[in-house]
Amino acid sequence: METTKEEYLLSSVKNALRLLRSFSLEEPEKKVTDLAQSLGLGKSTVSRMLATLASEGFVLKDPETQKYRLGLSILDLNTIVTSNLEINRESQPILQKLVNEIGETTHIAVLEGMDVVYLNKVECKHPVQILSHVGRRNPVHCTSSGKAILANQEEEVIEQFIQNGLYKHTVNTITDPDDFRSILKTVKEQGYATSIEEISDGSASIAAPIFDYTGRVVYAISVIGPVHRMNPYNISIINKVKSAAKEISSKLGYMERFHYK
Repeated sequence: METTKEEYLLSSVKNALRLLRSFSLEEPEKKVTDLAQSLGLGKSTVSRMLATLASEGFVLKDPETQKYRLGLSILDLNTIVTSNLEINRESQPILQKLVNEIGETTHIAVLEGMDVVYLNKVECKHPVQILSHVGRRNPVHCTSSGKAILANQEEEVIEQFIQNGLYKHTVNTITDPDDFRSILKTVKEQGYATSIEEISDGSASIAAPIFDYTGRVVYAISVIGPVHRMNPYNISIINKVKSAAKEISSKLGYMERFHYK
Protein backbone atom coordinates (compact mmCIF):
# COMPACT_ATOMS: atom_id res chain seq x y z
CA MET A 1 0.00 0.00 0.00
CA GLU A 2 1.37 3.43 -0.95
CA THR A 3 2.45 5.67 1.91
CA THR A 4 0.68 9.03 1.96
CA LYS A 5 2.55 12.30 2.40
CA GLU A 6 0.99 12.77 5.85
CA GLU A 7 2.08 9.29 6.96
CA TYR A 8 5.59 9.95 5.65
CA LEU A 9 5.83 13.23 7.59
CA LEU A 10 4.57 11.61 10.79
CA SER A 11 7.12 8.82 10.38
CA SER A 12 9.90 11.37 9.84
CA VAL A 13 8.92 13.26 12.98
CA LYS A 14 8.85 10.04 15.00
CA ASN A 15 12.30 9.04 13.71
CA ALA A 16 13.69 12.48 14.54
CA LEU A 17 12.39 12.15 18.09
CA ARG A 18 13.86 8.65 18.34
CA LEU A 19 17.18 10.06 17.17
CA LEU A 20 17.19 12.76 19.85
CA ARG A 21 16.29 10.27 22.56
CA SER A 22 19.12 7.94 21.53
CA PHE A 23 21.67 10.27 23.12
CA SER A 24 22.42 9.63 26.79
CA LEU A 25 24.91 10.44 29.52
CA GLU A 26 26.64 7.17 28.74
CA GLU A 27 26.75 8.01 25.02
CA PRO A 28 26.52 11.81 24.66
CA GLU A 29 28.15 11.81 21.20
CA LYS A 30 27.46 9.56 18.22
CA LYS A 31 28.49 9.22 14.59
CA VAL A 32 26.01 8.96 11.72
CA THR A 33 26.81 5.25 11.28
CA ASP A 34 26.14 4.56 14.99
CA LEU A 35 22.80 6.36 14.86
CA ALA A 36 21.77 4.65 11.64
CA GLN A 37 22.54 1.23 13.09
CA SER A 38 20.80 1.80 16.43
CA LEU A 39 17.70 3.30 14.78
CA GLY A 40 17.54 0.81 11.93
CA LEU A 41 17.59 3.58 9.32
CA GLY A 42 19.73 4.35 6.28
CA LYS A 43 22.75 6.60 6.65
CA SER A 44 21.38 9.07 4.12
CA THR A 45 18.09 9.33 6.04
CA VAL A 46 19.90 9.92 9.33
CA SER A 47 22.22 12.48 7.71
CA ARG A 48 19.24 14.48 6.42
CA MET A 49 17.55 14.41 9.82
CA LEU A 50 20.75 15.54 11.55
CA ALA A 51 21.21 18.38 9.08
CA THR A 52 17.66 19.59 9.75
CA LEU A 53 18.03 19.27 13.52
CA ALA A 54 21.40 21.04 13.41
CA SER A 55 19.89 23.96 11.49
CA GLU A 56 17.49 24.48 14.42
CA GLY A 57 20.16 24.03 17.09
CA PHE A 58 18.91 20.68 18.39
CA VAL A 59 22.17 18.89 17.57
CA LEU A 60 25.77 20.01 17.07
CA LYS A 61 28.53 18.39 15.01
CA ASP A 62 32.12 18.20 16.16
CA PRO A 63 34.18 18.92 13.01
CA GLU A 64 37.17 16.98 14.33
CA THR A 65 35.48 13.75 15.49
CA GLN A 66 32.53 13.98 13.07
CA LYS A 67 30.30 13.07 16.00
CA TYR A 68 26.99 14.68 16.87
CA ARG A 69 25.74 15.74 20.29
CA LEU A 70 22.61 17.48 21.58
CA GLY A 71 22.46 21.24 21.05
CA LEU A 72 21.39 24.14 23.25
CA SER A 73 17.86 24.23 21.84
CA ILE A 74 17.19 21.08 23.87
CA LEU A 75 18.28 22.95 26.99
CA ASP A 76 15.85 25.77 26.20
CA LEU A 77 12.95 23.32 26.02
CA ASN A 78 14.07 21.57 29.20
CA THR A 79 14.16 24.88 31.06
CA ILE A 80 10.63 25.73 29.90
CA VAL A 81 9.27 22.36 30.98
CA THR A 82 10.96 22.11 34.37
CA SER A 83 10.34 25.73 35.36
CA ASN A 84 6.62 25.35 34.69
CA LEU A 85 6.15 22.12 36.65
CA GLU A 86 4.27 22.92 39.83
CA ILE A 87 6.03 20.09 41.66
CA ASN A 88 9.43 21.64 40.91
CA ARG A 89 8.38 25.12 42.03
CA GLU A 90 6.93 23.83 45.28
CA SER A 91 9.62 21.27 46.05
CA GLN A 92 12.80 23.24 45.33
CA PRO A 93 13.22 24.96 48.73
CA ILE A 94 12.21 21.78 50.55
CA LEU A 95 14.76 19.70 48.62
CA GLN A 96 17.44 22.25 49.45
CA LYS A 97 16.47 22.23 53.12
CA LEU A 98 16.68 18.43 53.17
CA VAL A 99 20.14 18.52 51.60
CA ASN A 100 21.27 21.02 54.25
CA GLU A 101 19.91 18.85 57.06
CA ILE A 102 21.03 15.42 55.84
CA GLY A 103 24.01 16.28 53.65
CA GLU A 104 23.01 13.99 50.77
CA THR A 105 21.49 14.48 47.32
CA THR A 106 17.70 14.75 47.01
CA HIS A 107 15.26 14.10 44.15
CA ILE A 108 11.67 14.38 43.05
CA ALA A 109 10.53 11.47 40.86
CA VAL A 110 7.37 10.60 38.96
CA LEU A 111 6.01 7.34 37.56
CA GLU A 112 6.01 7.26 33.76
CA GLY A 113 5.35 4.06 31.88
CA MET A 114 7.33 1.29 33.52
CA ASP A 115 9.99 3.62 34.96
CA VAL A 116 10.51 6.38 37.46
CA VAL A 117 11.72 9.64 35.95
CA TYR A 118 13.60 12.26 37.98
CA LEU A 119 12.06 15.72 37.64
CA ASN A 120 14.16 17.67 40.11
CA LYS A 121 17.50 17.19 41.85
CA VAL A 122 19.55 19.09 44.40
CA GLU A 123 23.15 17.95 44.80
CA CYS A 124 24.91 17.75 48.13
CA LYS A 125 28.37 19.24 48.73
CA HIS A 126 30.04 15.85 48.37
CA PRO A 127 28.23 14.18 45.44
CA VAL A 128 29.13 10.72 44.24
CA GLN A 129 28.58 9.04 40.87
CA ILE A 130 25.01 7.81 41.21
CA LEU A 131 22.58 6.77 38.48
CA SER A 132 20.34 9.82 38.71
CA HIS A 133 19.91 13.11 36.88
CA VAL A 134 16.94 15.19 35.78
CA GLY A 135 15.24 13.25 33.00
CA ARG A 136 16.90 9.96 33.95
CA ARG A 137 14.73 6.84 33.84
CA ASN A 138 15.30 4.07 36.36
CA PRO A 139 13.45 0.81 37.03
CA VAL A 140 10.63 1.05 39.55
CA HIS A 141 11.28 -2.17 41.46
CA CYS A 142 14.85 -1.39 42.55
CA THR A 143 14.53 2.30 43.46
CA SER A 144 13.11 3.71 46.67
CA SER A 145 11.15 6.36 44.72
CA GLY A 146 9.62 3.71 42.49
CA LYS A 147 8.58 1.56 45.42
CA ALA A 148 7.19 4.54 47.35
CA ILE A 149 4.94 5.49 44.43
CA LEU A 150 3.98 1.99 43.30
CA ALA A 151 3.04 0.82 46.81
CA ASN A 152 0.23 3.39 46.79
CA GLN A 153 -1.26 2.40 43.42
CA GLU A 154 -4.16 0.07 42.67
CA GLU A 155 -3.48 -3.66 42.81
CA GLU A 156 -3.95 -4.00 39.04
CA VAL A 157 -1.21 -1.42 38.46
CA ILE A 158 1.16 -3.23 40.81
CA GLU A 159 0.52 -6.53 39.05
CA GLN A 160 1.18 -4.91 35.69
CA PHE A 161 4.65 -3.87 36.86
CA ILE A 162 5.35 -7.33 38.25
CA GLN A 163 4.25 -8.98 35.00
CA ASN A 164 6.57 -6.64 33.11
CA GLY A 165 9.49 -8.33 34.86
CA LEU A 166 11.57 -7.72 37.99
CA TYR A 167 14.98 -7.74 36.37
CA LYS A 168 18.15 -8.14 38.41
CA HIS A 169 20.57 -5.20 38.48
CA THR A 170 22.65 -6.19 41.50
CA VAL A 171 22.77 -9.16 43.87
CA ASN A 172 20.36 -7.23 46.14
CA THR A 173 17.68 -6.56 43.52
CA ILE A 174 14.31 -8.00 44.53
CA THR A 175 13.17 -10.30 41.73
CA ASP A 176 10.70 -12.62 43.45
CA PRO A 177 7.10 -11.40 42.86
CA ASP A 178 5.83 -12.52 46.28
CA ASP A 179 8.73 -10.83 48.07
CA PHE A 180 8.12 -7.67 46.07
CA ARG A 181 4.41 -7.64 46.91
CA SER A 182 5.25 -8.08 50.60
CA ILE A 183 7.74 -5.21 50.50
CA LEU A 184 5.23 -2.89 48.81
CA LYS A 185 2.69 -3.72 51.51
CA THR A 186 5.22 -2.78 54.19
CA VAL A 187 6.15 0.39 52.31
CA LYS A 188 2.52 1.52 52.21
CA GLU A 189 2.04 0.76 55.91
CA GLN A 190 5.19 2.54 57.12
CA GLY A 191 5.01 5.48 54.71
CA TYR A 192 8.48 5.20 53.22
CA ALA A 193 10.68 2.95 51.09
CA THR A 194 14.36 2.10 50.99
CA SER A 195 16.71 0.78 48.35
CA ILE A 196 20.06 -0.59 49.51
CA GLU A 197 22.42 -1.45 46.67
CA GLU A 198 19.46 -2.70 44.62
CA ILE A 199 20.11 -0.66 41.47
CA SER A 200 23.84 -0.01 41.83
CA ASP A 201 26.52 -1.20 44.22
CA GLY A 202 27.48 1.21 46.97
CA SER A 203 24.35 3.38 46.98
CA ALA A 204 21.40 3.60 49.36
CA SER A 205 18.25 5.71 49.28
CA ILE A 206 15.12 6.53 51.25
CA ALA A 207 11.91 7.82 49.64
CA ALA A 208 8.47 8.90 50.79
CA PRO A 209 5.29 9.30 48.72
CA ILE A 210 3.91 12.71 47.74
CA PHE A 211 0.13 13.10 47.51
CA ASP A 212 -1.71 15.50 45.22
CA TYR A 213 -4.94 17.38 46.01
CA THR A 214 -7.06 14.33 45.13
CA GLY A 215 -5.20 12.11 47.60
CA ARG A 216 -3.36 10.18 44.86
CA VAL A 217 0.33 9.41 45.09
CA VAL A 218 1.87 10.91 42.00
CA TYR A 219 5.44 11.72 43.04
CA ALA A 220 8.07 10.70 45.55
CA ILE A 221 10.87 12.55 47.29
CA SER A 222 14.09 10.68 47.94
CA VAL A 223 17.50 11.16 49.49
CA ILE A 224 20.40 9.12 48.15
CA GLY A 225 24.02 8.64 49.10
CA PRO A 226 26.82 6.10 49.38
CA VAL A 227 26.23 3.28 51.87
CA HIS A 228 29.41 4.15 53.77
CA ARG A 229 28.01 7.64 54.45
CA MET A 230 24.24 7.24 54.74
CA ASN A 231 22.41 4.76 56.93
CA PRO A 232 18.97 4.01 55.37
CA TYR A 233 17.76 2.69 58.73
CA ASN A 234 18.45 6.00 60.50
CA ILE A 235 15.10 7.01 62.03
CA SER A 236 16.05 10.69 62.05
CA ILE A 237 16.71 10.68 58.29
CA ILE A 238 13.55 8.67 57.60
CA ASN A 239 11.42 11.14 59.58
CA LYS A 240 12.99 14.11 57.79
CA VAL A 241 12.20 12.57 54.38
CA LYS A 242 8.61 11.79 55.44
CA SER A 243 8.19 15.29 56.82
CA ALA A 244 9.47 16.81 53.56
CA ALA A 245 7.02 14.64 51.58
CA LYS A 246 4.16 15.78 53.79
CA GLU A 247 5.13 19.44 53.36
CA ILE A 248 5.24 19.16 49.56
CA SER A 249 1.93 17.27 49.55
CA SER A 250 0.35 20.12 51.50
CA LYS A 251 1.67 22.66 48.98
CA LEU A 252 0.10 20.61 46.17
CA GLY A 253 -3.30 20.86 47.88
CA TYR A 254 -3.30 17.63 49.85
CA MET A 255 -5.85 17.86 52.65
CA GLU A 256 -5.88 16.16 56.05
CA ARG A 257 -9.17 14.44 55.21
CA PHE A 258 -6.85 11.85 53.62
CA HIS A 259 -4.94 9.76 56.13
CA TYR A 260 -1.22 10.47 56.00
CA LYS A 261 1.16 8.16 57.83
